[in-house]
Amino acid sequence: MTRFNFFIAFLSGILTLSSCGDSSVNEETGLVNNFHIEGTIQGAPNQKFKIEAQSQQGVIEVAQTMTDADGNFSLDGNIPGMGIYSLSLGENGKNSVVIPMDLNDKIQLKATKETFASNPVFSGTKWAKPLTRYMELFSDFAKKQMEQIPQIKDPEKQLELFVKLKQPIVAFAEKQIRKEPGNPVNIILINLIMPSQETGFASWDPKNMEDLRKVETAFQRNYENSPITGLLSQQIAAIDAQYQSYQQYNSGTMAAPEIALKNPSGTEIRLSSLKGKVVLIDFWASWCTPCRKENPNVVRMYKKYRGEGFEVFSVSLDQDQAAWKAAIDKDGLFWPNHVSDLMGWQTPLTQTYGFQSIPHTVLLNREGNIVGVGLRGAQLEQKLVEQLAKN
Repeated sequence: MTRFNFFIAFLSGILTLSSCGDSSVNEETGLVNNFHIEGTIQGAPNQKFKIEAQSQQGVIEVAQTMTDADGNFSLDGNIPGMGIYSLSLGENGKNSVVIPMDLNDKIQLKATKETFASNPVFSGTKWAKPLTRYMELFSDFAKKQMEQIPQIKDPEKQLELFVKLKQPIVAFAEKQIRKEPGNPVNIILINLIMPSQETGFASWDPKNMEDLRKVETAFQRNYENSPITGLLSQQIAAIDAQYQSYQQYNSGTMAAPEIALKNPSGTEIRLSSLKGKVVLIDFWASWCTPCRKENPNVVRMYKKYRGEGFEVFSVSLDQDQAAWKAAIDKDGLFWPNHVSDLMGWQTPLTQTYGFQSIPHTVLLNREGNIVGVGLRGAQLEQKLVEQLAKN
């Protein structure tokens, strides 16, 4: 799950909505309509158009209508406050788009049936123009990603291209957030300035933390009672704490906790026995497909740099000793330091080293202090070379 999807899911869990009809006051609930949306969707005559949101009770329909023979529609409804909502066209709900809506919004929408979910044009609200531009950029990014990335076989180069293709959207988000930190569209755009799942904090700009705090301050001022504001504060506090830990882990001042486990032959090996070398602690498992795909890269670096004082200390999260041994042989992991407690995810090392997924790497300098966490590919090799150069 991406960070944005997690944000939306978390938000949806605490958002409570009431549905309503098309009149100024809903006869069943007595709620006053506090938003209006109208527009034209070409090529979509007599289609269901509805607004929904998630809640603890599941999907709640806020309001719905039908387009006329020319694809025109007009819809009123009631929302409890600023939040994330989904517009969908048709019966199955697959042709949908996510928008931020605020109280008293008067929204105009123009689209075609084919571009409804990818390139709709919104107007009439302060979030309309930046959301429309964001969706244009995202549509272009998605198209290029599908066309170009499958042509590249190297996962590392795929990631490099992914980051490059994503840059125009990121640059737009940064500029828009700094321009209007209190704009509801930032509920969507802040995902782009948070640390990504692909690169984490390794290539993250610390200035983004300042921007996140500006959004938080603006939301606290403009939407003090909105559940989103509280959630946003929690998210930013968590990122801040994680970044502080990341900086500490990369400062070279924190000693790596001792690991003393047995190798496949039953002999105990201690991490501290490798002090004086630059050590990569590699948490992996035979059943972990991403780990197995990354192993050739680790093997390549070991072959290239072991003569300069580089060692790999592999810690397996396997439970099956035979499978563990077979994977070591099959992947050619020929360094001598392989250990495991054969406890799988029950190993206390997940708490000691603070990770929840594998592969997970921790790079140590010659003093046995942590200088890098979660590094892979080119970033790992660059950091390794820097440490090997220090005598």
